[in-house]
Amino acid sequence: QVQLVESGGGLVQAGGSLRLSCAVSGRTFSDYAMGWFRQAPGKEREFVAADEWSGGDRYYRDSVKGRFTLARDNAKNTVYLQMNSLKPEDTAVYYCAEEGVHYSDHDRASSYDYWGQGTQVTVSS
Repeated sequence: QVQLVESGGGLVQAGGSLRLSCAVSGRTFSDYAMGWFRQAPGKEREFVAADEWSGGDRYYRDSVKGRFTLARDNAKNTVYLQMNSLKPEDTAVYYCAEEGVHYSDHDRASSYDYWGQGTQVTVSS
């Protein structure tokens, strides 16, 4: 059974940093695409970052490019999202996700079958 457990959210002032972690268990971590999504109140879940497998290309939504960095530690089966220069508009619940059976596009939630429980990130102005 694949499980994803997130940690690292919190409250931070604008301009600050947070690092989210997502520990994965249940299958060979390095073989699968991993993504980060977020959902703000009253809005749809949106893509944040992804890489298609360990050593593959990495992708970011335009609004976080240069500020957020996705990284993997295969020895720990953990994926990270380092978030710098945070803005109030980054406030959301952040979810990590792992590739599913019908994986197609890295930025589509439907490509991922396995999800973490979500962690709240709040950026104050």
